[in-house]
Amino acid sequence: MSLVTKTIPVAISARHIHVCEEDLQALFGPDATLTKDFDLSQPGQYAAKERISIEGPKGAIHNVRILGPVRPATQVEISQTDAVKLGLNPPLRQSGDIENSASIKISNGDKSITIKQGAIIAQAHIHMTEQDAQEFNVENNEVVTVEVESKRPITLRGVVVRVSKDFSLEMHIDTDEANAGFIEQQAKGTIIKTMK
Repeated sequence: MSLVTKTIPVAISARHIHVCEEDLQALFGPDATLTKDFDLSQPGQYAAKERISIEGPKGAIHNVRILGPVRPATQVEISQTDAVKLGLNPPLRQSGDIENSASIKISNGDKSITIKQGAIIAQAHIHMTEQDAQEFNVENNEVVTVEVESKRPITLRGVVVRVSKDFSLEMHIDTDEANAGFIEQQAKGTIIKTMK
């Protein structure tokens, strides 16, 4: 077992939604556009000022932020704790993999839609460039184990490596994973990998 000692910044991803153009207009009216609030770490991605509510059989969560830009399909990313509150059973998936995922109601005041699929719990993953992948000796979609430094050090297994020239090096975990390990924003993670 060998350790690659270069660390990866860790970001905690709270519940959020990505919307398609059709659903954006259904929720905010014809010709609606997203209003940038601030840029996110991944190039071209941003947090929008627009927020919505999500609802399941057992409850609702309000003030959920939309992330831009618009996507081909609407996707709601929540934690397992959120899922219990809502009464949903979403699958653990990579972002964008929404086939046969959970249905959820989305509303903005008196406007609402129900998507038949799109609610998921996002699998922990690492964004990196091709150069990063060479340095870490990993490949796109490889599944690795990551040790995260914190007051309660934690090892996360099943972390997916996602490689693209458009990415910036960062690991994304959800609030449940962060709370379990006392992890704060911009903690540092180290990939543990058996070298071939």
